[in-house]
Amino acid sequence: MNLLKNRFMVLVACLFVIACSVFAMKLSEISADTVIAEAEETTTDKYIKWVDFSVTYQALNDAMELDISTYGSKRHLSWVDTLSFLSCKNGGNWSKYKRSQLDKLVEALGENMTVDDLMATNKYYAFYKEAYSAVLGGLLGEYTKAAPDGNGGIKVIEGYGLKAYSPIAEGFWFSHYDDYGVSRSYGYKRRHLGNDLMGSIGTPIIAVEGGTVEAMGWNRYGGWRIAIRSFDGKRSYYYAHLRRNRPYKEGLEIGSAVKAGEVIGYLGMTGYSEEENVNGMNVPHLHLGMQLIFNEVQKEGTNQIWIDMYSLVELLNKNKSTVVKDVKTGEYKRVYDVFDESYPEKMRHLTTVDTSEFTEQ
Repeated sequence: MNLLKNRFMVLVACLFVIACSVFAMKLSEISADTVIAEAEETTTDKYIKWVDFSVTYQALNDAMELDISTYGSKRHLSWVDTLSFLSCKNGGNWSKYKRSQLDKLVEALGENMTVDDLMATNKYYAFYKEAYSAVLGGLLGEYTKAAPDGNGGIKVIEGYGLKAYSPIAEGFWFSHYDDYGVSRSYGYKRRHLGNDLMGSIGTPIIAVEGGTVEAMGWNRYGGWRIAIRSFDGKRSYYYAHLRRNRPYKEGLEIGSAVKAGEVIGYLGMTGYSEEENVNGMNVPHLHLGMQLIFNEVQKEGTNQIWIDMYSLVELLNKNKSTVVKDVKTGEYKRVYDVFDESYPEKMRHLTTVDTSEFTEQ
């Protein structure tokens, strides 16, 4: 009897091991983000509910340069398309990325095929394309902007390229590292949903992208903070721990429309305090976050989508806003304005800053 029982137990154990092995093999073939993508198809609400944006700086920069170099040609390769292809190729693991993968993609496409054509049968490509379109939608495109003419004056230039700006004004230092997801304990234990940029108190903070101020004021976590929603509604940029006493650009309020590259406030270290207008932080810095919104129910509550901005901030360093300081008020303004057809009609103009009362950084 004991012999039969032992044989039965051995058989059960073997079947269990086999089942676990099969499950592990299947699981290894599916990355976390594709699991989420498949889950979306089983729900009645067909909007994306989770995005893991872990694209490296090198991949972003390579894809952007390819996009810019092919723009206007029959073989224009959008960086959203190429990054979506690369994510499928590498199973969402960006540590596997190599520049040669982009070169091979260009060769495979030939003269008449698009990335969409190439990936038509891939069930994950559409998910990545929608997700990356939401993240990168306002960063690259045609632009018209003022620029120095080399003789102390200003000229208007047109082009195609990076049209979003670094959150730190030109001429001001900052440092950062990839601290997205690290633990935070003030108030309650939680993950850090942004990128901290260490700098000096009073450093002008710049609007990364044009949009509408949808929140500002004090809370105990972010101190003086401001949230700006992109005009297409997909992204909400969150700037926190602004300067005590004078955190914002004068006249800014909820509902204000701002342009990319515009001064919106000043770096500080407020927050982590129940009392308003307190420097509760130990180190002056800007907390920068980007929230994605595929459906308005995601804006508030527990199902928000925040992404890692470290690589994006590195990329945005390629385009910094030149500012000047009003010697009377101490406030800063941008020097070179921008024009963007996607802006509301009342904002489609270029203005010139009178710098006679200002000092340039």
